[in-house]
Amino acid sequence: MLEIRPNCEHCGKDLPNSSTEAMICSFECTYCKDCALDLLENVCPSCGGNFQPRPIRPKVMLAKYPASEKQVHLPKNKGKIEKMKVRYRLIKPEKR
Repeated sequence: MLEIRPNCEHCGKDLPNSSTEAMICSFECTYCKDCALDLLENVCPSCGGNFQPRPIRPKVMLAKYPASEKQVHLPKNKGKIEKMKVRYRLIKPEKR
């Protein structure tokens, strides 16, 4: 089950459960659309994977399975971002 993390790990932007701006990688690293697609160029700086829109948990299920309230704010340094982008951005996600 997804944690539904509440914010962008890089810029700190709020990304509540209902946000259509939340993007995640297969390890559930969570970024806003601007960071994931523009800054990171669809390359997760932690694992090299790609991003997909995060699903929205139906309101009826939030009581039983609440979204995480734990803030994860670990801005990546430019060197790490560039290293991962150079390594993976020209490789399609299914070939990484």
